Amino acid sequence: MGDAAIGDEMPKEQHETESKSDRLLKELNEIRRRRTDGDSRSMFTKKENPVLLMGVAYGVLYGALILSMSSGLLGQSTAMDHSASTTFLDIGDECVEIDNQPWILIFPNEDAEQFSLNAYNLPEGIAVLEYNIHGKESAENSPPTQVERELDDDVNRVHAKADYSTLAEGEYEVMLKVTLYNNTEDAREQANSTGSLSKTLEFELEIGTKGGILPFIGGEEHREVRITESGARSCWSVQELGNWGYILLVAELGGGRETAMLAGGAAGIPAWWMAFNSLSLSVFSLLIAYPLMYKVYHQEADDILSRNHIIRLVDDIITRCERRLGIEVDHDLAKVEPRELSIDIMVPYKNTENTLTDSKSIRDEILKEVLEEFALFRVFKPVQLTVRSIGSGQAIDFDSGVGVGVGDRDDEDPPENYTSFFEELHSLSRIEDEVRDSLDLYFVRDKTLELQNAVITSDDRIVFVSVIFKPTTRLAFFRFKRQAAEVEDELRNYISERNQDILTSQELIVKARNQISTLADRSGAGRVERKGNKDERIAAVARQDGFGGRMLQTKLLGDILSTVEYTANEKREMINKWGFWGLIVFVWIPFMASGVLVGGMLGHLSRMKFMRGLLATMIGGFIASITWAYTAEGIIKIMHQYKLEAVIPIMIIVFVLGAILHIRSTKIRRQTELFEDTLLDNFHNDIKEKYGS
Repeated sequence: MGDAAIGDEMPKEQHETESKSDRLLKELNEIRRRRTDGDSRSMFTKKENPVLLMGVAYGVLYGALILSMSSGLLGQSTAMDHSASTTFLDIGDECVEIDNQPWILIFPNEDAEQFSLNAYNLPEGIAVLEYNIHGKESAENSPPTQVERELDDDVNRVHAKADYSTLAEGEYEVMLKVTLYNNTEDAREQANSTGSLSKTLEFELEIGTKGGILPFIGGEEHREVRITESGARSCWSVQELGNWGYILLVAELGGGRETAMLAGGAAGIPAWWMAFNSLSLSVFSLLIAYPLMYKVYHQEADDILSRNHIIRLVDDIITRCERRLGIEVDHDLAKVEPRELSIDIMVPYKNTENTLTDSKSIRDEILKEVLEEFALFRVFKPVQLTVRSIGSGQAIDFDSGVGVGVGDRDDEDPPENYTSFFEELHSLSRIEDEVRDSLDLYFVRDKTLELQNAVITSDDRIVFVSVIFKPTTRLAFFRFKRQAAEVEDELRNYISERNQDILTSQELIVKARNQISTLADRSGAGRVERKGNKDERIAAVARQDGFGGRMLQTKLLGDILSTVEYTANEKREMINKWGFWGLIVFVWIPFMASGVLVGGMLGHLSRMKFMRGLLATMIGGFIASITWAYTAEGIIKIMHQYKLEAVIPIMIIVFVLGAILHIRSTKIRRQTELFEDTLLDNFHNDIKEKYGS
């Protein structure tokens, strides 16, 4: 009874397995049909394409604006800053417009321990300068000075120096008054001036040491000026704002939004201009990167491959390659494991009498088919493929010909004696000599190729030719476009045509390998990552079509995108919980890796609708830029108040280093997780347990 029950049950389980397999195959074929039919919609009906074009257009406009401002094409007017300072955009006082009217600029030169006193846009005539430095709470003053300067159309400015090198520590005021006269003696004698202007600058003078090996030891006495009250700020000219646009852009790209705002705040850049530049960078990067990420990661719900779909697809590929390459795969030990970061595939195989390819080439062939199928199904996870030869034929050397054509034997059979095999080769020496002559002649005639190594072996069934070649073209890595398969076909045709009379009953098999080719070339991978310099541990990503896809798979952008994706995966649970508002807050908070790019990736990975995710990321970026721009000004004022100016550059350096270290640590954590050895160790242990060492 028990045996009968088991016997009845087995076919049922097998039937369920076959039924499930057939269902998966049917679903895969349906998805394949939809993917191969393509999207018949026009370019502009796809919602991501207009957004991408808007990003390109905004980037061009922003770049043209900054370039024209910094180059002086828009002039030196300060009207832009002055207009902004009279609105809610500027939280400070109205700035002093300095377009055509006379104005004064006073600033310290600490190296010379002098104040530079300057007056600009003065009318033609005589300018009399009166200036001095006097203490606010003491009687210590610098001697008052009066100088006279002559002005004309070419010289419309005057300057002087006020020395503070002899003053003691304390609080002071430096005052400059400029009185203007007509260019006549009578006007000066009668004190009939045509106008005057003046400015006072309050400052605090501290005495310390500079240049010593240790602080306050062995250094020279040094006077440091800290401005305590400078009055209303002068408006920035269009060209000065343009120049700072470049600086803010580089600072934000290098160290993040916080670094740019602190640098601009320390230099006195208007908050509205810092906010505009930060917003522009966010808009440009988001409108470019978001639709590109959407093209890569978005799939309709019905087209997304499940874990079982991927396993079935890879199994079918391995079975096809098994027949084509003449190998025998141990399917019981083969593993396909879709993980969060990658898809790990492990294939143990035996060489047979029909195997004419080494393990590395077999890996390349299987990987090529896997990546081609994954590209069709839009599976762009890294693929880690490990191929291992097992059994008695694993020692075959396809570069030397030793063991070629020898299959597995039963344990009862005696070990194969290769000596008798090679003793019989002399009977086929004429064929090998003729084939070798044809091979040499081919490479003599083709000046673009250089023969590095060739092995020719034959028996009564096949003539096997293994060739390693090297292109002679300069910069061949970039310029040489012929694939190894093309060279194989050309060699096979050439040798066959020249030796038709002797290659009658034998099959000619040619294998060619480019010495400088990379795994990406051989497998058709769009991008390849390595754990080290060796080829054994690699992660290959399917090639993406189109210019955008190719750009995203370059080394620089590929590393950035994979790091952004890893960071977004770590935060995905939070966004899945809080949704739209959670994404806004995530982009807004001033922490590392919470910018618009990571926010956009989070929206995609959480399968948020395209426009909803774009809107949430844009709002969060806008709030973050505005918050930091106007907060930075307050931070700088507080630091000035408590004499913490030296902390500003330290904070900037800390933010830059923090951004670099965060990106580096995230990349290391991702690679560690990507190339974890647990599955691979289990795979090798299973092989050892079944086949021995």
